[in-house]
Amino acid sequence: MDRRPRLSLLGLLLVAGCATTTTEAPKHLPPPPRAATGVDRVMGHDARTLVALFGPPMLDLREGPARKLQFRGPACVLDAYLYPPGGGGELKVTWIDARTPAGAEFDRASCIAALVRR
Repeated sequence: MDRRPRLSLLGLLLVAGCATTTTEAPKHLPPPPRAATGVDRVMGHDARTLVALFGPPMLDLREGPARKLQFRGPACVLDAYLYPPGGGGELKVTWIDARTPAGAEFDRASCIAALVRR
C-alpha cells in the first residue's frame, strides 16, 4: 500500500490549517458605559441630581460652604454631605452616611437602592 497520497493529503490539510487570513484586527472599542450603581450614583454629584434621584430632602442644612441633605425611607436614612470643589464651584457630594431609622448602621449602597424613586 502506497502511503504517499495519504501523506500528501495530510500535508495539505496541515498547511491549510496554518494559513492566515488577511482580515483586519478589530479596532479597540471603548467599553459600553455602565450604569452607575450603589454609592457611585451619589458620590461626586450635586444637589439637583440627588433630588432627581430621591425626591425632596427631609432635611437641608447649610453651614458655611457646606451643605447636608437628608433623605429618609422606611428602611434607612441617608445623609449626603456636599462641599465645594477645591477650585470653588457647585457643591458636590464628598461623603455619605446611612443608618436605619432607629440609628443602627446600614449599608450605604443598599440604602441608596432603597431610596431611589421608581
